[in-house]
Amino acid sequence: MGDIDYQAMEFAYEKCADQAAGQRVTHPVVVVGAGPVGLSTALDLARRGLRVVVLDDDFRLSTGSRAICFSKRTLEIWDRLGVGQRMAEKGVSWNVGKVFFRDREVWRFDLLPEPGHRRPAFVNLQQYYAEGFLYEHARQQPNIDLRWKNKVVALEQTGDGVCLTVETPDGPYALHAQWLIACDGARSPVRAMLGQESHGRVFRDRFLIADVKMQADFPAERWFWFDPPFHPNQSVLLHMQPDNVWRIDFQLGWNADPKEAVKPENVLPRIRALLGPDAQFELEWVSVYTFACERMDKFRHGRVLFAGDAAHRVSPFGARGANSGVQDAENLAWKLALVLTGKAPEPLIDTYCAEREYAADENILNSSRSTDFITPKSDISRSFRNAVLNLAKRHSFARALVNSGRLSLPATYADSPLNTPDQDAFGGRLRPGAVALDAPVRVAGEDGWWLSQLDSGFALALFCGDRLPDAAAVQALQALSMAATPVKPLIVTSAECDAPALPPGMTHVADSAGLLAQRYDARPGTAYLLRPDQHVAARWRALDAAAVNAALRRAICA
Repeated sequence: MGDIDYQAMEFAYEKCADQAAGQRVTHPVVVVGAGPVGLSTALDLARRGLRVVVLDDDFRLSTGSRAICFSKRTLEIWDRLGVGQRMAEKGVSWNVGKVFFRDREVWRFDLLPEPGHRRPAFVNLQQYYAEGFLYEHARQQPNIDLRWKNKVVALEQTGDGVCLTVETPDGPYALHAQWLIACDGARSPVRAMLGQESHGRVFRDRFLIADVKMQADFPAERWFWFDPPFHPNQSVLLHMQPDNVWRIDFQLGWNADPKEAVKPENVLPRIRALLGPDAQFELEWVSVYTFACERMDKFRHGRVLFAGDAAHRVSPFGARGANSGVQDAENLAWKLALVLTGKAPEPLIDTYCAEREYAADENILNSSRSTDFITPKSDISRSFRNAVLNLAKRHSFARALVNSGRLSLPATYADSPLNTPDQDAFGGRLRPGAVALDAPVRVAGEDGWWLSQLDSGFALALFCGDRLPDAAAVQALQALSMAATPVKPLIVTSAECDAPALPPGMTHVADSAGLLAQRYDARPGTAYLLRPDQHVAARWRALDAAAVNAALRRAICA
């Protein structure tokens, strides 16, 4: 698999049964777009037992590196979907970044300074690899029907779904989706068909992306230069990718001519200025881009839901685009699955909008601030930025102001209607709405990771310390595991505690390094209710079955 040229792959068009059905066929879910967000959405829904049709108007994966920087949270989501290990093995792991001003380093940072995490802060991996791995996994799933050269050209909403007209090499056909998920990119045709727009801010600047293949002794770190000698008055970003490919971004300024900028005679001198006149390299891919920070006003329009760049767009600084899109997919999949299987009411879908619109606003705010710092538009803002960079070498307060891209973090849905507010005092950052933190554990005598125990449903973690749960607690947990919306019971003890004899359906987890209790501020009796997307729904200092049931009903809008 490692030798596959994913950029050269082409997928044959195949006629589907719907085209010969003689009538409009209904599907529970249709996903438009087979990029990282669309494929992640389809895989998540398929894992939950839903049949998914994926329509894509192309017959290839992406070319060029495009999105390359995938966060720890995205890797954790892909772990649950069955592709995380492959992404991590192929990708270049990194935690450290360095910021340079002119000819000197002014700051370095470590995004994962503590031990005991399965995944690094980020891996760099060309988008075509990410898409290729997701595609290969998706084609193995019997619940996913992936259709290439199937272009949605018209849609009409009905009371019970969406009627689609799909153009193919054999002509058009019609199908009906109970729910349509648009993952069709920043220029979303589905969005245009509904007469919807994205609103926000377009930045008047241009950047050159160059993928360069070379042997180099640079470390696997993120290097960002402000006003370097080799590219004065502009900025440059350098990232290592797999296969000895390096991603270099050069700021060009708004007046640069995009057609001229990508010509080899103009690209190569810029690269040699950075690498040195004798550097040996090959130019693999080059592109010029402008960028915007914008989103749709609402991510839901009837039975049409928007995710990824179709719903929101940010500048590339901070790696918030593809990562936030995959997090959209995770947030939406479990909610839609519960609604379609009759286990939750339709208003649960509206919480996808509430939570992910909030996350989009957070990403847009951080991305806009980064872009303003990187590309100041006035003499005053440039003077402020340069003063901050000069001070950052010696003063910690200035380092907090340096903004070469606030890097992607998962949103905490602090005000989500699905949260049950704390009634007890807790320390740390794992409040309701936050994403669960990982830690090393032992299960059935084998070393493992905490997030791997959470699967894809609700879970209740009962921290017991050095003692075993009493009979009343076991009985309450058994009842929860057999509820209409089942909850997976996880009995967490210290590493020294003997494994308890538990009824079927319960899992004993040993906190092998003591980090789990520490990160969850847990003492004996503490309980956490965790959502299917691994966000905290509620927590208590003592297990109360009635309180857990009430929190569960709230978490599914029941």
